[in-house]
Amino acid sequence: MRALEGIKVLDLSRLFPGPYCSMILADLGADVLRIEDRRFEGEGPGMPTVMRNKRHMTLNLKHPQGKEIFCRLVKEADVVLEGFRPGVTERLRIEYDRLKMINGKLIYCSVTGYGQDGPYKDMVGHDINYLSFGGVLGLTGEPGRKPVIPPIQVADMAAGGMFAALGIMAALIARQKTGKGQYIDISMLDGIIAMLPFLVSLLWSQNITPQKSDTILSGRYPCYQVYETKDGEYISLGALEHRFWVVLCQKFGREDYIAHQFDEGEKRAEIFQFLRQTFRGKTGEEWMEELKNLDVCIGKVLHLDEALNDPQVSYRKMVAEFSDSQKGSMKLLASPIKLSETPPDIRMAPAKFGEHTDKVLQELGFKSEEIERMKREGVI
Repeated sequence: MRALEGIKVLDLSRLFPGPYCSMILADLGADVLRIEDRRFEGEGPGMPTVMRNKRHMTLNLKHPQGKEIFCRLVKEADVVLEGFRPGVTERLRIEYDRLKMINGKLIYCSVTGYGQDGPYKDMVGHDINYLSFGGVLGLTGEPGRKPVIPPIQVADMAAGGMFAALGIMAALIARQKTGKGQYIDISMLDGIIAMLPFLVSLLWSQNITPQKSDTILSGRYPCYQVYETKDGEYISLGALEHRFWVVLCQKFGREDYIAHQFDEGEKRAEIFQFLRQTFRGKTGEEWMEELKNLDVCIGKVLHLDEALNDPQVSYRKMVAEFSDSQKGSMKLLASPIKLSETPPDIRMAPAKFGEHTDKVLQELGFKSEEIERMKREGVI
């Protein structure tokens, strides 16, 4: 038994946030059917991990019969997920208000950059733009230099995909109580703003305007910083709580630094210089061996290939080896959600574009000759 077994999801999204959301749902057991127009073949995100556990069919929602087929699928669906710009679903005549007349229990989730209303609703955007408007990008990097673009899509995955999955699961629980579906409006900018509790606490409670590399969690103090080692690599130090800082100072024989953890004067520069010089004295591996069993919060800054082969990552089985009889062996990132009774799993290799179109139509009762005709007419 899987947590979302029996839940049917129609995924109309194409770019990263929506497919990331539907991957979460699919890993947890939902039956996810991705639906795309044939003209978009080759334009979707080429990321096998987020496409696993889903079926895929082609369907032209601008064609009357394509729309009719979609509505037949909606009758049996629990969730519709889409990532079009605001107004597109209305033009396609597949918006929530219309579909809920077909299925009153339908949960309909829209994932967009700026939401369904407001002055920015019609603007196009990507992860970098949502981080910009959300005040995050302006705080990355070193003082006096241009912002550094994060290498992962924080807004797409966390503010978009994860919040969408959370909203859908909340709506599923609510439906058990009310018997009714509902509409979910997910804005990635909203999500980024919601992820600012620490920074806004500085602003609102302490009247401190956060600056680049100058907050307690972005490098202002020596206790929470990245240091270069003898071999040119780096280690991360997170001795934020005072008890961790005490252990580190004692380890280095500098008990005189204990009282100056958050010093704002000359002592701060002195401690920075001491730690930089000290950490350059040994390699990253040597420091890990020496400090990993002490309560100081230490970590080696790994390259991507090293991270994927790290013993902790391996032990937690976060890189999955999956084999498909037709598509061969592949590596996929596993789900981080560890459930004791209904664990997520990888059941299906990433589908080829339109791979399940014929089968889905056959399940709806269409004959082979009808399916071939729809292909000729551009319905699928």
